[in-house]
Amino acid sequence: MRTSSHKRVVNGLVFAVVAGSLGFAPPARATMDFQKKAKAAGIAAVTNCQSCHVAKMPSKETHELNEMGQWLLKEKDTRKAKDIDVTWLKESTPPKK
Repeated sequence: MRTSSHKRVVNGLVFAVVAGSLGFAPPARATMDFQKKAKAAGIAAVTNCQSCHVAKMPSKETHELNEMGQWLLKEKDTRKAKDIDVTWLKESTPPKK
């Protein structure tokens, strides 16, 4: 029979493994925050996910970028930025979606 202290140790280890895994999980690339930020910046070209993606509802498996999405990704590399910033769309003219 296992003691309650053993259960606490096991539960603690399980929690540590799960929490540690979440800490190393890659962040989502595109989010609703991109759309909100674009709207707040007055960028009319970003209206939904298909503004930058081919699929209507991109997923981890189907997240192919259209021309605007590819442009933003290239800008990220050019600027050596950690993340994409949709406000770059105000500074330059990317290809139409």
